[in-house]
Amino acid sequence: MSSRFAPTPGWLGYHPAPSRPAFTLPAGAVDAHCHVFGPGDVFPYAPERKYTPCDAGKEQLFALRDHLGVARNVIVQATCHGADNSAMVDAVHASGGRARGIATVRPDVSDQQLRELDAAGVRGVRFNFVTRLVDAAPKDDLALIAAKIAPLGWHIVVYFEGADLPELEGFLGSLPVPLVVDHLGRPDVTRPVDGPEFARFLRFVDGHDVWVKLSCPERLTVTGPPALDGRSPAYVDVVPFARRAVREFPDRVLWGTDWPHPNLIDHMPDDGLLVDHIPEIAVTGEQQRKLLVDNPMRLYWPGEDLRGATL
Repeated sequence: MSSRFAPTPGWLGYHPAPSRPAFTLPAGAVDAHCHVFGPGDVFPYAPERKYTPCDAGKEQLFALRDHLGVARNVIVQATCHGADNSAMVDAVHASGGRARGIATVRPDVSDQQLRELDAAGVRGVRFNFVTRLVDAAPKDDLALIAAKIAPLGWHIVVYFEGADLPELEGFLGSLPVPLVVDHLGRPDVTRPVDGPEFARFLRFVDGHDVWVKLSCPERLTVTGPPALDGRSPAYVDVVPFARRAVREFPDRVLWGTDWPHPNLIDHMPDDGLLVDHIPEIAVTGEQQRKLLVDNPMRLYWPGEDLRGATL
């Protein structure tokens, strides 16, 4: 634990002993959404952060990767580190080619800085519209960033609440790069899966170059995690939404753990059970292969086979 930073009161640390999944991931599976936090003594947290996490560094991430049977990671810059991408880049470098990065940058980022991030393994930037995590997301600044990264072939990862899509979709649809939407677009899973709110999200995906992460059922659920007696399945209310995304966009869905699960307040998920949730949302072997291997490889390691060789 960092000696310089005390975690936010009530902070839930990541699961100390995740179970070994019953579901065997296909060879080459990618965890396309995870983070590293610090350690704060080496990679200080940003002064403007909205929260202070427990340290969760690259060693812990890679140990979880191997425990779950994951082959590769996409490490997304955490808001607690602001636009200092050092911890994320360090983890990508230490992965030996088994990780890619998503950065946070400011509008004044130079072309040289972007080229250095690209050489380090970064393949996109994240735009965060969740107001409890960022003070503001000025669209003019974000449009400038999008124009700067377009020549690199990068994409933009977007994080928003489902209720905010009507206000955002015109702006997001105008951006000159592909989009990857975090956490199924955060739908209200108490509403019907065939209702107007989720239908609007699906139309947005269908009408643009948009990919969807089937991540964070623990954030979306109302029914909750599995019962301790093992008789109640996990996150059943999220399943219809994720299944529909897989069915309608089989070539544009991704999966991720969201480890180490920042800012949860009711329970900390068992990452092994998150893996076991996959067959509930991608029910065929072909769907699972696309979700876990083919799609993330095409987006993050284009032109490489599963061993890292150029095709």
